Amino acid sequence: MLTPMEIHNKEFKKVMRGFKEEEVDEFLDKVVTDFERLYRENGELKDKLSVINEKVDSYSLMEKTLQNTLIVAQTTAEEVVVNARKKSEVIIREAEEQAKRIVEEANNSVVGIHREYENLRKEVQVFKTRFRTLLESELETLNVNLKDL
Repeated sequence: MLTPMEIHNKEFKKVMRGFKEEEVDEFLDKVVTDFERLYRENGELKDKLSVINEKVDSYSLMEKTLQNTLIVAQTTAEEVVVNARKKSEVIIREAEEQAKRIVEEANNSVVGIHREYENLRKEVQVFKTRFRTLLESELETLNVNLKDL
């Protein structure tokens, strides 16, 4: 690519019946001025494009990082939910087992109390029978003794 300096330093051979040297020089000066301006603008635009590309790359990297962070957060949230469900299932199962044990112990206690009640009732019956027998025996003895008197 031509540089403004190459255009400015370009010299043409002189021939007969050629162009007016002043007009050619004047035109070349305009071309050099415009070319220098365009050359500078092109450089500035390349610099801006480079900065913009760097920002785009930075934003792309940031986007990937955010996506990865979201994925990790999502995975972590799912793991937390799964673990919470497992823990709740374990707690419920343990509570049900403990409730069964309590009910079983209560039933066993009721059966034991019922047995004890039946045993006491039988003992009371036996006591009543013995006491009645004793009283009847004593009454008979008293009646026999009173007849003798």
